[in-house]
Amino acid sequence: MSATARKFTRKVLALARLEGQHDYLERTVKLIPDLDVDALVLVGDLAGGGAKAEAYRKAFKILGQAPVPSFYVPGPRDAPVEEYLREAYNIEIVFPYLHGVHGSFAFAPGHVVIAGMGGEIVDREQGREEVTRLAYPAWEVEYRLKVLRELKDYQKVFLFARMPAHKGLHEAGSEELAELIKTHNPRLVVAYDPGYTGSVLKHEWLGKSLVVAPGSLAEGDFTVVDLHEAKIETGNVR
Repeated sequence: MSATARKFTRKVLALARLEGQHDYLERTVKLIPDLDVDALVLVGDLAGGGAKAEAYRKAFKILGQAPVPSFYVPGPRDAPVEEYLREAYNIEIVFPYLHGVHGSFAFAPGHVVIAGMGGEIVDREQGREEVTRLAYPAWEVEYRLKVLRELKDYQKVFLFARMPAHKGLHEAGSEELAELIKTHNPRLVVAYDPGYTGSVLKHEWLGKSLVVAPGSLAEGDFTVVDLHEAKIETGNVR
């Protein structure tokens, strides 16, 4: 059965770090029928250098024309937030299957909710920043996503521009984000390390949640995740 004919979400196309490389995004979207996915998720950084508003518009238009629902959050460099939000609002009026879930959530086909928080997740003592860089204290992330407690029966997918800490693998990351994941037990977490400048693809289990770093779309990387079987496939469009 093709993804477009299914009434539920089984396979997700996971992308991160677009950085204004729209050619790679277009190539990846064109692969959707062959990849047989039911939804696309994209974690910033969305814009590269230069005019960010134009970069956002182009990226959102490509996502809006995808044959499956698309969900996205900004990255730390997608600042100022006002410019990002203005372009997201305008384009989502045109493309109703395009969903920004920055500090919010939206529903994917079937009993699936996709939620996230863009920007860097910082320690509780640090303040928020939305002008030169997007950064939010962990307590704000917890507060914005507390509504998910009312959606206990939904399978969840989280999008973050920060990796959670993983004590078992001794990997650095956000301790608060790890606790948030353990609280809500999402099926899938798509994230990346904003301090990493290259292309990295990896996956690990954090409790019952599969955490996937899909690599850098700016390098052509993409990852397909089967939510039912917890399997991943990777590819490159370069």
